Amino acid sequence: MIKKIYQRVSRIMKNFCRSLKKEVPIYIPVFQGELLKNRVALITGGTKGIGYAMAESFLKNKATVIITGRSDESVKKAVQSLMNDSAIKDRIFGIVMDNTNVSKFQEKFDGILKLIYPKNVDILVNNAGVIKGGSVGHFDEDGFNETLNVNLKAPAMLSEIVAKYMKNNKIQGNILNVCSSSSLRPAVSPYTMTKWGMRGLTKGFAKAFIPYGIVVNGIAPGPTATPMLISDGYDGIELQTNPTGRYATAQEIANMATILVSGMGRMIVGDVLYMTGGAGVFTYDDMEYNF
Repeated sequence: MIKKIYQRVSRIMKNFCRSLKKEVPIYIPVFQGELLKNRVALITGGTKGIGYAMAESFLKNKATVIITGRSDESVKKAVQSLMNDSAIKDRIFGIVMDNTNVSKFQEKFDGILKLIYPKNVDILVNNAGVIKGGSVGHFDEDGFNETLNVNLKAPAMLSEIVAKYMKNNKIQGNILNVCSSSSLRPAVSPYTMTKWGMRGLTKGFAKAFIPYGIVVNGIAPGPTATPMLISDGYDGIELQTNPTGRYATAQEIANMATILVSGMGRMIVGDVLYMTGGAGVFTYDDMEYNF
């Protein structure tokens, strides 16, 4: 019975995809200005993909940015690439920080504060993430543990450290969690489980921290053209199984993140903004319709 339902859904999906245009006109404006002037942002996993795009967008909006990565090589490469614009040379820093080693977080954060002194960190973006551990029926314990540690435990622990720092120094800052539209689906993998957790963490921390002027929100991309999903050698962003006919770009996610952590987003508290291109609202019933 389950197999027959799956086959039927697959046929409907294929027919729907054929009805979509093959070429989707794309215009992605670069959000650039002074929304984050005099702000300092710490972005975990900022060496590639969405984290890198956020660093780029924040810098273009006059922020000072610290990115983290697992290896010295990847961090140096990303910082050098961001430094191509001479106007931001003194506003970009990189440090090696492993999200599986939370016991080092306080030490790392203290080092960041020394690095940027006399400035203060007033934006944290929990972006680092992995997809490991298999799925129901095929779990891998090592990958399962790593995914939970990197995607959920690390953001919780780092957010607590940064929030205490903001509270003690009376800093009205922002914490932005990179969630996922996967949290709208049944949690059949460690990755999906962690994204459900991040959605709950965002709401819980928002309630706990807002009395101190610390705004916590989440941004939840759908299918996005990043190294996590796009294989090497593929230079397009077409995705005919998405209602928009394409992947989102990392720059689109970064544009919205810039607004969320700016002064324009102070009254958005404990919310998760989904950027799915329609994938988040696409259901079995929708596939029955002729668009």
